[in-house]
Amino acid sequence: MFGSIMGYLSKDLGIDLGTANTLIHSRGQGIVVNEPSVVAINTRNGQILAVGHEARAMLGKTPPNVLVSRPLQRGIIADFEVTEKMLRYFFEKLHRETTAFIPRPRVVVGVPLDVTEVERKAVGDAVLSAGAREVHLIEEPMAAAIGAGMPITDPVGNMIIDMGGGTTEIAVISLSGVVTAKSIPIAGDELNRNIIQYAREVFNLLLGEKVAEEIKIDIGSAIDIAETLEAPMRGRDLLSGLPREITVNDEQIREAMGRSVRAIVEHVKSILEITPPELVADIYRRGIVLTGGGAMLRGMDGAISQGTGLPVRITDEPLMAVVRGTGLLLEDAKLLHDVEIPLQEVMR
Repeated sequence: MFGSIMGYLSKDLGIDLGTANTLIHSRGQGIVVNEPSVVAINTRNGQILAVGHEARAMLGKTPPNVLVSRPLQRGIIADFEVTEKMLRYFFEKLHRETTAFIPRPRVVVGVPLDVTEVERKAVGDAVLSAGAREVHLIEEPMAAAIGAGMPITDPVGNMIIDMGGGTTEIAVISLSGVVTAKSIPIAGDELNRNIIQYAREVFNLLLGEKVAEEIKIDIGSAIDIAETLEAPMRGRDLLSGLPREITVNDEQIREAMGRSVRAIVEHVKSILEITPPELVADIYRRGIVLTGGGAMLRGMDGAISQGTGLPVRITDEPLMAVVRGTGLLLEDAKLLHDVEIPLQEVMR
């Protein structure tokens, strides 16, 4: 009885708990949170100073007593306590306008493909500790496919590539199940590191992570593009120790990221090689769907298409695909039952 009352007063939530960003879908409202998965903490008293965009703005600019933490690495909880505090902050923020004294939402959360049972349980426990009354876990490629509108319940091959911040998840789905899949630690963060390493080796310039990401967004591309793009690259000269600015172009940044882009394409091909032929025939006809923040890199769809010989399309609002999928599952109890990960330890 008490649980049903809490359910009435609380909002059911779908969560994309990503390495780079946390997105939350509230039932009946749509996407209500889209914030970086970053938390700033005062190490002297353990107090949270900022979460999300405010915390991300502090990266690399803090005094010794302020720690800016990214509690999720490769989609896995690296710091349980900070993750719990971040989720509790978002839950309380969303429920301030309700009459519930304690928000107790029902929550659907996306998790990476290759996480262990212990890591899955850590996600469930963190969400429960943050205030959820019930947790359902779903594999992120499955959530992304649902969010992209793919017919995952039909007997046809659906191939999806979800490029996030920490991982790229490649999966072939049919009849509400993952047939073949692979999760690789090459995604948005790795592309940023490629740019940082390139700047160090070629220009003797030490870059910050935010600067590298801005350059990737501004002029980065996976294949040759028609127009030449340029951007300033600012950092510390490793020889003089002084600030320095140079101008780089899209060709240089493409060279910096080239090895990682080629590795992603090779992993896509390796999944196709082990996929049953009937499903490969469907994929040849239907193509591959690309989701996640990495899908927004210029020419990423073209690079995969060139490497595989298959049509590739980017779904609408690719960054929102996983959280949209969790939101749709909140509305469809039968589909949620069919696709959720059967992990009783996190169900309460």
